[in-house]
Amino acid sequence: MRKTFTRTALAAGLFASVAFPASAVELTMYYPVAVGGPLTEVIDNMIDGFEKENPDVTVNAIYSGNYDDTRLRALSAIKSGEPAQLSVLFSIDVYDLIEQDIILPFDEIVKTAEDKEWLNGFYPALMANGKVDDKTWGIPFQRSTIVMYYNKDMFRAAGLDPETPPATWDAMVDAGKALAKDGKWGLMVPSTGYPYWMFQCFAIQNGKELMSKDGTETYFADPAVIEALDYWRGLATEHKIMPEGTIEWGTLRQAFVQGQTGMMWHTTGNLSAVKKEASFDFGVAMLPAGKQPGSPTGGGNFYLFKDATEEQQQASLALIKYMTAPERAADWSIATGYVGVTPDAYATDKLQSYAADFPQALVARDQLDVAIAEFSTYETARVREALNNAIQAALTGAKTPADALTEAQAEADRLLKPFR
Repeated sequence: MRKTFTRTALAAGLFASVAFPASAVELTMYYPVAVGGPLTEVIDNMIDGFEKENPDVTVNAIYSGNYDDTRLRALSAIKSGEPAQLSVLFSIDVYDLIEQDIILPFDEIVKTAEDKEWLNGFYPALMANGKVDDKTWGIPFQRSTIVMYYNKDMFRAAGLDPETPPATWDAMVDAGKALAKDGKWGLMVPSTGYPYWMFQCFAIQNGKELMSKDGTETYFADPAVIEALDYWRGLATEHKIMPEGTIEWGTLRQAFVQGQTGMMWHTTGNLSAVKKEASFDFGVAMLPAGKQPGSPTGGGNFYLFKDATEEQQQASLALIKYMTAPERAADWSIATGYVGVTPDAYATDKLQSYAADFPQALVARDQLDVAIAEFSTYETARVREALNNAIQAALTGAKTPADALTEAQAEADRLLKPFR
């Protein structure tokens, strides 16, 4: 198998509903690899399987760093005239991609009853970020929710029940106080990298979403949102169960597996890595509820670039269907910890067997029942930056939560006014 950052695999004719021409069809797919571990081997294996079954389509898979790197590289290639037909990009990039008029809704190429059944087979919570104006622009693949990892050994040592993780904000504070001793912390929640994503958890648990479903409004200055940020800051300043200031996204997993904190909030995309690295007994739980439970979804969707030929569009659809099929979705979930994107994936023998031995693998799926769409608006990068800056200013004490979020709301109003 070739394991390079630009690889080629041959594939075609996967589904009876896709009729490829006699001549070969060539595809270029951009894919992010710096999103929780080295995933190229897993993707290579999928493309190799597609190659063996389908000898008439060439797939050039270009691995491009994180989501932002991949978006920039893919769009730069397209604008410079280099061909690209599909990519896995942030699910929250959908408004930006639509605004730039470079992606194609799947509804335009899904024609057969089989294809429509496939399109309707994904978890609704994972489809929320991909649907805009009653059209499906993104197909879930590398998807996650935020879950709570906890050190069962530390729970036992603190006199806590390791099989009963905290299910409410108050219970989390109580557990955190029992765990925060001997130079260790009770809880860590990352506030760099994706602070807006973590903040969505606190906001929805306090009963408020941060944006409208059409991507044109934000609610940063809502009293419930301000209260949620005040609670997050208070975990460090008032309850003393978490370090003050910011906590690094990229090193938090290592802090947890090294026993520096009894609990952490992080993406389920780290599950397989934690399972491999932790030398202690650990659990995974849904995030604790404030007024209600909840977590945003996260991760990447497949997108189709609109300048592809009809043959390339159908070949791209075949590849996406292959990679999201139940057996492959199960393999993907087991290998990475990301959510199997369809109920059928969890009905496979392999994922059922894996979950029987490792029930932590089911937590993210179960949390989809209370999950919401990840934060996404028009002008999403600049609106998100305003929110990120507000969160970090509040957590570091540079501004009060109310002042920081009021300023962020004013900036969001200015940016989104043309889209209302």
